[in-house]
Amino acid sequence: MLLPDNSASSPIDAKEASVAATTLYDLIRAGDDAATALSSPGGVPLTFQALRALVDRTVADLNARGIGRGDRVAIVLPNGPEMATAFIAVAAGCTSAPLNPSYKADEFEFYLTDLKAKLLIAADGSASPAVAVAEKLGLPVARLKAAPDEGAGSFTLAFADEAAEPAAKGGPASSEEIALVLHTSGTTSRPKIVPLTQTNVCASARNIRTALQFTAEDRGLNIMPLFHIHGLIAGILAPLSAGGQVSCTPGFNALKFFAWMEEVRPTWYTGVPTMHQAILGRAARNGEIIAKNPLRFIRSSSSSLPPQVMKELEETFSAPVIEAYGMTEAAHQMASNPLPPKPHYAGSVGLAAGPEIAVVDSDGEPLPAGETGEIVIRGDNVMKGYENNEKANAEAFTKQGWFRTGDQGTLSPEGYLAITGRLKEIINRGGEKISPREVDEILMDHPAVSQCVTFAIPHDKLGEDVAAAIVLREGVEAGEKDIKSFASERLAAFKVPAKILILDEIPKGATGKLQRIGLAQKLGLA
Repeated sequence: MLLPDNSASSPIDAKEASVAATTLYDLIRAGDDAATALSSPGGVPLTFQALRALVDRTVADLNARGIGRGDRVAIVLPNGPEMATAFIAVAAGCTSAPLNPSYKADEFEFYLTDLKAKLLIAADGSASPAVAVAEKLGLPVARLKAAPDEGAGSFTLAFADEAAEPAAKGGPASSEEIALVLHTSGTTSRPKIVPLTQTNVCASARNIRTALQFTAEDRGLNIMPLFHIHGLIAGILAPLSAGGQVSCTPGFNALKFFAWMEEVRPTWYTGVPTMHQAILGRAARNGEIIAKNPLRFIRSSSSSLPPQVMKELEETFSAPVIEAYGMTEAAHQMASNPLPPKPHYAGSVGLAAGPEIAVVDSDGEPLPAGETGEIVIRGDNVMKGYENNEKANAEAFTKQGWFRTGDQGTLSPEGYLAITGRLKEIINRGGEKISPREVDEILMDHPAVSQCVTFAIPHDKLGEDVAAAIVLREGVEAGEKDIKSFASERLAAFKVPAKILILDEIPKGATGKLQRIGLAQKLGLA
């Protein structure tokens, strides 16, 4: 099977194609052949020419084993450049299905079965339970052998068996074929499959590239996990689509962040609020590195950034903090604060940045600016629907074709979106509706509070009551009574947490997000 010969295209033609790319195969044409696409701390850079060759070779290898366009390949690899290149290479010609490598055997069995995967890619020598599960299910396993001397993310695939027949549908995927499948988090129900087309994924990368004005001069430091939409699209694809480079770390580590910053000299990074807070915790002792390596901006997404954290980040790094709003069903980004000189606001996720955004009432009708309702979106980055789930799709899409995000918010007259809460997270205390985020922001003003998550706990008479989990700043003491008193002076009585837990660490989800739903159970309060 031969892949298309692109040798006749000039570099200018290739770059023009990548700007409006609707496939990953075209998206990675952006960079000059000799320019660095991917690197890793302490590693050898991988050029765009080498990345493109790796994609061609991998697609050909998969096609030769009977795996082609539309076939699902589960990828279970640790964070790092090989995970990035495996995702890109598989998605360019098949369908990538990255899975969290920390899953247990039962979880792998559920996801591999639910996905109907045709192949599992695992690291050479990996003892991941995914391998044993794949063998139990009769699923072929390809071992990825890293070749770091040939460039960050270089690899070969070793297959146990030769396929009798090559893939019926080989070569690069077309724009409406599925590039990526991910599951929703499933905090309140069975996880749903989100199929994202090549067009969805490329549109989101383009939206982020436009919002953040990426160029070939940008260098990203990726600390986000690469089994999650935030890291895959904002961390990897968006900068590559501008011909920029990304340094892929082994995963977030606050102890190593500033050493990586000194080596990589990034112009930006993206993370979730808990990562930013951990970085701030070590910033004071790394002032010289921060001064020597100025950032163009810092990006925050995946959960709400406390205004206090935004202020401290901007003061510490002397760079704008750009909060954005994304979700898996939209291939990540929906809204983003703009870069200076346009204003960006704490407590706002910014302007529509790609798809259309509206705030609607319970009948799906748009509300005037300033009124609170459900946030809905539509655009070419938004999935067409959950897989094999008519009930979920009927609930998720309005008659007007809007996708219901499940988030509640308001739009300012200037078009800035503020999220007031997740509809499922709103606390109903005897009929009084309380936004957990509002309580968070008040408690974060307490000088002793470093992190805070407000959540619902069961109550025998009221149905639900308010609780808060808090982590104190290092070396500072405060008790439940003191924090309640502080809240009482600033909140209506029914919003003041009935219970405050002071913890060393708040349980987080797989991507480092603080999760309200299910927290009462995790903390033994249900």
